[in-house]
Amino acid sequence: MTTRRSAVGAQAPWREVVVDGVRLAYDDEGAGPPLVCVHAIAHGAGDFAALRARLRTRWRVLALDWPGQGNSGDDPTPASAARYTALLAGFVEQTAIEPAVFLGNSIGGAAAIRLAAAAPARVRALVLANPGGLDRFDALTGPMTRTMARFFAAGAAGARWYPWAFGAYYRLVLSKPGAAAQRARIVASAVEVAPVLAQAWKSFGAPDADLRGLAARITCPVLFTWATGDRINQLKRCRPAIDRFPKARLETFRGGHAAFLEDADRFNASLDRFLASL
Repeated sequence: MTTRRSAVGAQAPWREVVVDGVRLAYDDEGAGPPLVCVHAIAHGAGDFAALRARLRTRWRVLALDWPGQGNSGDDPTPASAARYTALLAGFVEQTAIEPAVFLGNSIGGAAAIRLAAAAPARVRALVLANPGGLDRFDALTGPMTRTMARFFAAGAAGARWYPWAFGAYYRLVLSKPGAAAQRARIVASAVEVAPVLAQAWKSFGAPDADLRGLAARITCPVLFTWATGDRINQLKRCRPAIDRFPKARLETFRGGHAAFLEDADRFNASLDRFLASL
């Protein structure tokens, strides 16, 4: 069945695998070393379409739709970085793509960090775009994550004001013109993806969402590409955790949450330098 979220995700003819009973759609294009792209919550593999087209002569680029997003099936297990890590590990096993470079945005970045800590032999390097899990947990964490979860739960329940409010919210999340086309697709799918957004935001306030303790265990090369306009995942709050990664470099970009969409030319130059150094 065609849904609004389909336009955000993997592009036809996409491929599919089943991991732990969940049907996962993904794009797979190009030849060379594997580069696996995993998106932010409510986004899809389509976030990486331009990047895939650009790199396909040098890299095998795979881009995954998380459950209930893009063209993947639903998951009876609630969305969280821990759940997505397990699915990502199963995806890697089934596609036989290890070791790979992982490019992860937001919750996708958090899943990539978890995978690198748990199974370092599978991860050649990380490119982390405003990843989750590195902010300090303090008195603001619980109220903020619960408020966001209630906002998305209202959308899932059919609140009439929600589509407009989601659109306003996403003009902050993806703030630059380069992301306008994908932002419009995401906003159009607002109601369909509201349930997984509510689940994910509820998980973000749980103690196991704090990944700062894993930083010192990530021994592969790491490139942080931070969109500095991020209102929620703020660089100044995450910087202490970034500094704990042994082989990390940090580069900053214009935008609200995803430099590869919002500041693509500068991101691409940075990515090329990093991949060439591996």
